[in-house]
Amino acid sequence: MNKYLSTFVLINAVMAAPAALAGERTVTFAVDNMTCASCPYIVKSSMAAVPGVATVAVSFKARTATVTFDDAKTNPDTIATASMNAGYPAHSARQGS
Repeated sequence: MNKYLSTFVLINAVMAAPAALAGERTVTFAVDNMTCASCPYIVKSSMAAVPGVATVAVSFKARTATVTFDDAKTNPDTIATASMNAGYPAHSARQGS
C-alpha cells in the first residue's frame, strides 16, 4: 500500500512541477507612435489578443503599457511584437513580479 501511495505522490509532484514554475508576471512597455486618443485602444487590443495575457493597462500620457501575463504561455518579446505589428513598437521598460 505504501509503495502505491509513494508512486502516486511522486507522479503528482512531477506533473505539478511545470505549473509551479510558471507564474504571473507584469512588464511595463514604453510604446512608440501613440499620437491620438485611438492609439491606446489599438495597443491594448493587440497586446490583449496574445494568448496568456491577463490584463493590459495603457497610458496615453506616459506612453506606456503595463501587461500582466502567464509566463508559461507567452513572453515580453511576443507581446511587444504584437504591438509592433499593429504599428506601435513597444520596448520593455520595467519588469515586475
